[in-house]
Amino acid sequence: MTLGGTNVWSNFSYGSRVDTPDGWLLNPQSRFLILFEKCKKSAQNNIQVYTHLFYANHLGEPAGLKNRRLHDLDYAIETWNELIAGGWTEVTNQFQKSA
Repeated sequence: MTLGGTNVWSNFSYGSRVDTPDGWLLNPQSRFLILFEKCKKSAQNNIQVYTHLFYANHLGEPAGLKNRRLHDLDYAIETWNELIAGGWTEVTNQFQKSA
């Protein structure tokens, strides 16, 4: 972009919106659940996403936390897509709001 004869570059995005992975996924064997959750303290230009990996009980509910990690947005999106492609299914149950 040229402004007054000078090259001016900007990192601003005008109206673009990227959805962050958000919600629960259950693995095909129903042994693990993973929760993707946007970090509320991350800057708008550096979105970060927490993943919380839980053991699942026989009802497919969280039974215990295995680990928690913080990822940048690109890695979180890549991980979400790989899990879906690997047979993980999105889960929406009443425990979603309580975890």
